[in-house]
Amino acid sequence: MGKGLVIVGGGPAGMMAGLLFARAGVPVTVLEKHRDFLRDFRGDTVHPSTLELFRELGLREALLQRPHDRVEKLSARVAGQRMEIADFRRLPVDSRFIALMPQWEFLDFVAGEAARYPTFTLRMEAEAIGLRRDTAGRVDGVRLADGSVAAADFVIAADGRRSVLREAAKLPLEDLGAPIDVFWFRLPKADPGGDNETMGVFETGRVFVQIDRGDYWQCAYVFAKGEADAVRTRGLPAFRAEIGTLVPALSKAAEALTDWEQAKLLSVSLDRLTRWHMPGLLAIGDAAHAMSPAGGVGINLAVQDAVAAANILAAAMAAGKDPDGLAPLVQKRRMLPVRIVQRMQKMIHDNIIGALLDPDTRLTAPPLPVRLLDRHAMLRGIPARLVGLGVRREHIRSPDVSAGGRSDSGPEVPH
Repeated sequence: MGKGLVIVGGGPAGMMAGLLFARAGVPVTVLEKHRDFLRDFRGDTVHPSTLELFRELGLREALLQRPHDRVEKLSARVAGQRMEIADFRRLPVDSRFIALMPQWEFLDFVAGEAARYPTFTLRMEAEAIGLRRDTAGRVDGVRLADGSVAAADFVIAADGRRSVLREAAKLPLEDLGAPIDVFWFRLPKADPGGDNETMGVFETGRVFVQIDRGDYWQCAYVFAKGEADAVRTRGLPAFRAEIGTLVPALSKAAEALTDWEQAKLLSVSLDRLTRWHMPGLLAIGDAAHAMSPAGGVGINLAVQDAVAAANILAAAMAAGKDPDGLAPLVQKRRMLPVRIVQRMQKMIHDNIIGALLDPDTRLTAPPLPVRLLDRHAMLRGIPARLVGLGVRREHIRSPDVSAGGRSDSGPEVPH
């Protein structure tokens, strides 16, 4: 051991892993193919589970100095009726809200904190195109687009749902199927003030989400998979009119859509690796399990993977030990929450969203579970807990080699 850890992908999983492994004293290099973090249309929901991790690191308040909006509850308009769905103020943690933070702000913050550790290196414009293996077939490095090789004792693939490394490793992938795609776009906000209003609209044949970003609306128009060209063929005037019908308050704002280039097509995937590892390599985050936008949980599951990987591997790697025997434990730890969340997302796709997008479906009243949530405030803590904290959430247990340590997490929470 001596070449250290190479992490491919500077997204939430990769950057969080980079911070935690460097904090444990492991030499770590994060390879990011872009020149900066400024990517539009990346997820930007930082859930209570993630905020609590940063609180445990003593970094939550510094993170919240970055631009963000707070969401304390979620509502929806279902069959023409406004329904209250989730209330994060009922969570049994200190962070009782979702922080809507541009992902580049989140990643830039994590990169800055990781850079405080001398064992951390971030290489931008370093595109991984494959793996290098030793004579025994063990992964011992990453091949880059410029022809160079980043040698490694161990590699973490955090390069997203179209992972080059998981393809190169031929890790087995199970496609669960997703019947939807999304147009993702911004609309200007006439009144930047007032309370944050994040809402979903569920009507016959249509699903629409508006996220209040302070001075603009981040919008998602959901439609059946493969129907993007059909939506475009109807033309922008028809698209703008449909937005105005779904959300009359956005009729004027929709006039800002003057070109289809403003609407980013997101092809929704729902899949997972059945094996996340091979000698010298571990996949985490979207590279191990692509999540649907339903619930906005993808970033937070990716961060939880990174924490679990550091909790299980970092101390051993810092001591110069071979992590191969421990890598399967990361999958074992994280597979249950992935399965549960994906099962829930699959149910939402097939029984709610997919059914709504069926032209033969007629939604005349909100379903009974939604009516119960709206009627009984106490019940709104259930979806808040599922979305905000998830299943088997992680806590920071990896070592901190910095003098005196940095944590405001208080007593250790039982594992």
